[in-house]
Amino acid sequence: MQATERPTPKISKTAIWVAAARAVGAREPDPSARNPDHLAELLLGDPAALSLEHPTVQALTQSYDEAMKNAEVVGNVRFMTVRTRFIDAALERAIADGATQVVILGAGFDSHAYRFQELLADVRVFEVDRPATQAFKRQRVDEALGGPPANLTYAAIDFEREDLPGGLARYGHDPSRRTFFIMEGLVMYLPEAAVRATLAFVASHAPGSSVVFDFFYTPMVEMIARLQTLDVPAAAKTSANRFLSMIQGEPWLSGLPVGGEREHLRELGLTLREVLPVGGAESVKRYLTKADGTQVGAQTLAGAMARMADYFKSAGPGESTGPAQAFAERMREQQRTMVYQLADAVVP
Repeated sequence: MQATERPTPKISKTAIWVAAARAVGAREPDPSARNPDHLAELLLGDPAALSLEHPTVQALTQSYDEAMKNAEVVGNVRFMTVRTRFIDAALERAIADGATQVVILGAGFDSHAYRFQELLADVRVFEVDRPATQAFKRQRVDEALGGPPANLTYAAIDFEREDLPGGLARYGHDPSRRTFFIMEGLVMYLPEAAVRATLAFVASHAPGSSVVFDFFYTPMVEMIARLQTLDVPAAAKTSANRFLSMIQGEPWLSGLPVGGEREHLRELGLTLREVLPVGGAESVKRYLTKADGTQVGAQTLAGAMARMADYFKSAGPGESTGPAQAFAERMREQQRTMVYQLADAVVP
């Protein structure tokens, strides 16, 4: 290997990206708006060894204040802070309600088994992921944390191609026990049939079992599939190109029907308890508001919105059907379909 080359772990790019966003968010000085995943940075290791050119990964080499001047970094940090804290709260509630198993599907750099060792001391935890990603994760756990807790089982299963119930059974999973499932950053990357089968498997568990997951509505997934960066304003083109490049090998495949998630889950045997729009007023109030009343990254986002508004104004009436207008219409459609959601559901 030449000196200028960097090792390339054969792991999910999106797993790296979201872990980096959690790691940056964990540097927030105010604990009331901090991402609680203080282990994300340790599990990722040296950013230079990750071979992912992304501002959020590069932010790990900067101070927190410097990193949060970048609107793309701020957006990623905010999303992941809401997601992490929502899932943490659901985990704590599930254990309090008597769950004795936790299954983390598509675990990536998930740190729950390590951050919550005391809470999970009497709980069996299963991390499910593809063998390549899991091998790198286990290496980092050994190097950074001194090894996994005794109650954690690594289940190397590609559940797009393998039978998830049978695969988990090989590792000692018992569906008759009350179980909490984490499906973080997973639903949009699975075919619809796999999503339905996975949620139905969750529903086959003991009553009181529950699942937390994030999802986009179907129109948003379809829009991403159609997105051509030529139709994106110059102000957003770089980040859009970067996003499309990152998901090139991990395309978005599935969403839930707009406004029909409750019935959709009921058909699969689950009762929806809460849906939280990420970036909505409630998520900002609950997870992103600091003790002084300000929000994480608010100043940077305000500047970015002002620049985008200036861009639309500069397009002029003669360009009303051009790229700026098309992009604005897409943004309004995203708002109408509430873009990105977190859900908590239970087996009745």
